[in-house]
Amino acid sequence: MSQTKFWHLNSILNIIRFIFGLSLVFWIIFYGGKNMSQKEIRNEKFDICIVGAGLSGAVIAERYAATSNKTILVIEKRNHIGGNCYDYIDNETGIRVSKYGIHIFHTNYEHVWSYVQQFSKWIPFEFKVQSYVQGKHVPLPVNIDTVNSLFGLNITTVKQMDNWLENEQVHFDHAPSNSEEVALSRVGRKLYELIFKPYTIKQWNKSPAELDPSVLARIPVRHDWENRYFTDAHQALPANGYTYIFQTMLHSKNIKVKLNTDFFAVKHFLQCGKTYFTGPIDAYYSDFGLKPLEYRSLMFKRVVIKNIDHHQPTSMVTHPSIITNYTRIIEYKWLPNQLYKSNDTVLLIEKSSDHGEPYYPIPNDDNKILYKKYQALARKEHNVYFVGRLANYKYFNMDEAIKNALYFFNRTR
Repeated sequence: MSQTKFWHLNSILNIIRFIFGLSLVFWIIFYGGKNMSQKEIRNEKFDICIVGAGLSGAVIAERYAATSNKTILVIEKRNHIGGNCYDYIDNETGIRVSKYGIHIFHTNYEHVWSYVQQFSKWIPFEFKVQSYVQGKHVPLPVNIDTVNSLFGLNITTVKQMDNWLENEQVHFDHAPSNSEEVALSRVGRKLYELIFKPYTIKQWNKSPAELDPSVLARIPVRHDWENRYFTDAHQALPANGYTYIFQTMLHSKNIKVKLNTDFFAVKHFLQCGKTYFTGPIDAYYSDFGLKPLEYRSLMFKRVVIKNIDHHQPTSMVTHPSIITNYTRIIEYKWLPNQLYKSNDTVLLIEKSSDHGEPYYPIPNDDNKILYKKYQALARKEHNVYFVGRLANYKYFNMDEAIKNALYFFNRTR
């Protein structure tokens, strides 16, 4: 590329970045995203108050705005809408980046797919993941190629793969009672020790034996060469990113958004007909004397590599080895909803932590029992509803979060 063309491309890129940044500011100021003062909140009554501007909160707000003339307040403690789906254009590279890890939309729910079509054009994208094991990149979920590569085998048919797994699997005389037994019964001890056990320990800071069977039951195992992580009927990314979707959903004269606001700091003077709470349920009842529920958080390190096409062979590579203190590396340049082809690349190195924003409920017997106590308190509430992953202490995929919010809206409006 000539020097003139390079500077011309850079100028165009800077204009795109400026317009994107300006559009966000414009939206926050003018389109229901008004950063209301506490005085305004104190003096105004709202039919609907929603705590959290993530998926669950945005769906509830959008449905009320689209089907009624009710006044709606959305309270968000972060400085942006979109929750963990929030994305933006990285200033240094021009690459679209999700701030809180990768999010691939996939669903078999036709009504959910139909619903999200209203807010964006979508680009088909089949998510393919690899795992870095013993110095090799191998497909994940485990498939025939994974097994052949790791163990030097030459499995060539599904029947041979079935036989290999059958010989490796640990057979219990009872249904698996924890995630260790789930993994051993599905893939056997070799793959369990090589991939599943060390990754789970890094991700959850607990042995698979300490976790509910549901944790590793979610991980698929292929008996063929299928290398897509998901096999849902609909798999896609929003053409203009996820933040754009939330802007569209919350664009209504009946919706006001208060950013940078802790709900609990303003709760005592809010005037709400109904309240939908999407935060951690134990935070809502923090003064009731119960133990807090356990959550696992995530930490992200942004790394830019200059003048390179790609750093890794796919958008996400997991690193199960205990030797590395991170769990996976995301390379956003692989995603098809980029504005243009950057000369550089951005990596997000992800590691799990017990401290920070709650991301994943930790499913074990103690937390299940404790959650039921919080649930009992929630049932006594009048016109307060608990919606979403953290409020229900349950892992939801994106489509499940939308499905859950649509259900709650239809049940409680």
